[in-house]
Amino acid sequence: MQAKVCSISMGFFTAPFLLVTRLPAVTLPAALVNVPPLLPPRSSFSSTRSLDRPSGCLSSGSAPLFSARWSRNAFVMANVGQSGDTLTEDSALVMNSPDDDDNKQAIVVSRKIEERCFASTPYIPVYVMLPLDVINNQGKMGNPEILAEQLRALKSIDVDGVMVDIWWGIVEASAPRVYNWNGYKHLFQIAGELKLKLQVVMSFHECGGNVGDDVWIPLPQWVTEIGNSNPDIYFTDREGRRNRECLSWGIDRKRVLVGRTAVEVYFDYMRSFRVEFDEFFEDGTISEIQIGLGPCGELRYPSYPAKHGWRYPGIGEFQCYDEYLQNGLKEAAKARGHPLLGKVPQNVGSYNSQPHETGFFRDGGDYNNSYGRFFLGWYSKVLIDHGDLVLSLAKLAFEGSHIAAKISGVHWWYKTASHAAELTAGFYNPCNRDGYAPIASMLKKHDATLNFTCVELRTLNQHAEFPEAMADPEGLVWQVLNAAWDACVPMASENALPCYDRDGYNKILDNAKPFSDPDGRHLSSFTYLRLSPVLMCAHNFKEFARFVQRMHGQWVPISS
Repeated sequence: MQAKVCSISMGFFTAPFLLVTRLPAVTLPAALVNVPPLLPPRSSFSSTRSLDRPSGCLSSGSAPLFSARWSRNAFVMANVGQSGDTLTEDSALVMNSPDDDDNKQAIVVSRKIEERCFASTPYIPVYVMLPLDVINNQGKMGNPEILAEQLRALKSIDVDGVMVDIWWGIVEASAPRVYNWNGYKHLFQIAGELKLKLQVVMSFHECGGNVGDDVWIPLPQWVTEIGNSNPDIYFTDREGRRNRECLSWGIDRKRVLVGRTAVEVYFDYMRSFRVEFDEFFEDGTISEIQIGLGPCGELRYPSYPAKHGWRYPGIGEFQCYDEYLQNGLKEAAKARGHPLLGKVPQNVGSYNSQPHETGFFRDGGDYNNSYGRFFLGWYSKVLIDHGDLVLSLAKLAFEGSHIAAKISGVHWWYKTASHAAELTAGFYNPCNRDGYAPIASMLKKHDATLNFTCVELRTLNQHAEFPEAMADPEGLVWQVLNAAWDACVPMASENALPCYDRDGYNKILDNAKPFSDPDGRHLSSFTYLRLSPVLMCAHNFKEFARFVQRMHGQWVPISS
């Protein structure tokens, strides 16, 4: 191997790098050969997300594993080498593959980075999300023996518990008020025997079609039959396309579901769950109930659906064209004394537009005039009112238990004046207004935790990969953290994308226990996305165990 030390100026600093040719390749073990390929994005050779990763470690952001065709003439912003333990076939946690391919190769790019010491810092519980299909569409556990083995492995590294989706489309699939809880009872018994806590999610949405969805779980059949004759029960875009992922908030108080309103259906479901799983509430196995409030279980409009052609970093579209929300907008305009305001803006572009291409979202655009402020105020109020209503019923159904709500991290276009992607998602958060403080106040009313995403993302990485997106996940996380803490609302979080590398874990730790916060505030818990064969690979599992120790405030060697 030949290497030449050079330097590159990046405006505010000068960084050394190596021009490397004919890098030595590392043979992938069979356990990773059959992992779905992760092609390196545009910034693979320069992103700091590729730092300090031994072989066998997959990542989000940039790919640490490259196929052999990437192994020549790579520009690398760090020293080339290997660190950590070698992943071996005989490790108990390695998933063996029958299709071992000795020709599979990988390059490892590594450098040492400084780390904070989290010894004696507050204990933050760590949960792990279970696979989406841990209970299949027939309401049964698919592989209870394998899952039990994986749960024992998690328990061995002191993971506090697991999170599981309780799918409406599985439990109440066939008929109204006919519930099948059998598969979940089996799962909860396994978790209870291992002394693992449970975060349960009341999932009133469809699974499938979003990032990370590898299974399809539709809404209950009896609901979709109603939707066939009355498609206005679904969110609808300007072109009239229905989003069947969840029910429109316009029917929260409309008796269109076999004599019940949407919120009555949700309440009956939650109350049945509370009765059926009473023993797990009483013995403390169930530690938290997260209430699904929209698509992906998040409190937001389905403004960026991939099934309708949206691609990152498009601004998305307003989702209020169903009959019920349209009537609500007109009524709000009449109550304001200006009926002409009761319409959705027209100069808003389409799903994949950029803010400057629209009259509404551009700098100085209509989003900030009297009409724009009225519409956006109404649009976000519908979101907050929906959360308020459903959480009030959840508090009643789960009296004495802790509840939570999930807020999505819409971080693209955050560095523009309008914050267009947030506006279409229902977060009224332009540069001159705090759109998350009202949500935090609503959650405070119900003593609910705010669960937020994207704590592992770094702004510089987003700029490297999609500079046109004007994204700032770190700025958004910090704003939401402060909105929650200012309202005395507990703040929990999860990663938005799969994370297996130390750099990503370090970012999560920095957000979980902010060094610069004078009051020593920290997250109430963290939930890792998600249990998978890749996480259970030997090196990845070791790295995750190290992360858990640091979240618990234990001392770990920096070089380990």
